[in-house]
Parts: sequence; structure tokens; C-alpha cells
Amino acid sequence: MAGRVVLHGRGASPYSRRVELALKVKGIEYEFVEEDFTNKSEALLRYNPVHKKVPILVHNGKPITESLVIIEYIDKTWKEGPPLLPRDLYERAKVRFWASFLHQQLFEAIASVINTDGEAQDRAVKEVHEKLKVLEEGIKGNYPGGSPFINGNNMGLLDVVVCSILGTHKVLEEVLGVKFLDPEKYAMVNSWVKALTESPLVKEAMPPHEKLVGILRLIRARLLESAAA
Repeated sequence: MAGRVVLHGRGASPYSRRVELALKVKGIEYEFVEEDFTNKSEALLRYNPVHKKVPILVHNGKPITESLVIIEYIDKTWKEGPPLLPRDLYERAKVRFWASFLHQQLFEAIASVINTDGEAQDRAVKEVHEKLKVLEEGIKGNYPGGSPFINGNNMGLLDVVVCSILGTHKVLEEVLGVKFLDPEKYAMVNSWVKALTESPLVKEAMPPHEKLVGILRLIRARLLESAAA
């Protein structure tokens, strides 16, 4: 489907990154508009007046918000590219379930590690490992052949979401001093993430490691300072 596609986002945002990956998998040409949260643009506030957040996909002047909603819109609108979700309804339901688990539970647990310290952070780290264990078992039970690529060697919704969350695990580990992806504990998750981060599409969309380390250090410092105030 032709038309002008503009993505309002932030290069370091995992939410924006997953939408960028979905667009790249589909081979869709788009314009990226980098937003500054300290000085939100008039366009951002107009397109997303409720949450005032990115990502926002603007297709032919019409805005779509929320990363998972955007990805489903992309998949249904541009049918000519590789599918991001299975066509089989049962398989699609499974993908949606695990995408929701990753988005709502694993990512939130990791966010808790970033914005806490001391005993609270220890509890948050424990929760992350509990979620990773669930994910590891879920892959074994639902995708015994390995990582759940949706269409052969093409990335799908789950790949995009897990990459946006765990694709930068080395950045998290460096900044937080915590080991998340232990290959002995989470062999399938580790191999899945490794395969994704070595993909040309992901390398193209991922900001440099050093840049992400600097951004995360700044974010963590601000969150801890705010919590202590």
C-alpha cells in the first residue's frame, strides 16, 4: 500500500525500535522524526494528545499509537511483505500472548531494575530471572525447533518485541552490573537473542553500544535522583 509513512520516535527507545524493525522487515520506506522529550513537538502533542509519547506512526496523515497496535496495523496494511503474525488464528493467538508477556511483564521487571537500588533492585533482578525462566520454558513448549521466526528466516512480531527488550542486554548488564542472559540457564533465549542481534536488519536499526550505555546511565541517574527527592 502506497502512501507517506512517518515514524515519530526516539532512537534509544525500545518501543520505537520495535516499530522500526517491523517497517524494515516489511521493506516499507519511512521518514524518521527524532523527538525530544524535554521539548515535545507540536506534531507529537497533536498526534498523541492522550499519552504524549512515542512511537507514533503517521500514514497518509493519520496517526497510530502504541507499538504493538502499530505493528499489527503495519502487518494488515502492507500484506505484500513478509507476515509479522501467523495467518493461522491459533498460532496468532499464541504469538499475541507471548508478545503481551514480553511487553507487560518482562520489560516492566527490567525497568524496575533500572530505577531501583539496593534491596529493591535485588528483588527486581530476581523477578527478571523468574520471567526469563517462564520465557525459556515457553519457547521449549511452543517453539521446539528454536527461536519462533514467523516466516522461515524472516523476523516476526515476537522476534521484534524480544529484540527491542533483550537485544541491548549487554548494555543493561554493563550499566547495572547484573548478568541477565546466562547461556546455561536460558540456552534457548540466549541463542534466540544472539541470532537476532547478528541480523543485518537489527544491526542497521540498533544505535551504537557506547551511545546506549551513556543514555542508560543518564536515565538511571535521573530516576534514582527523582526517587530520592
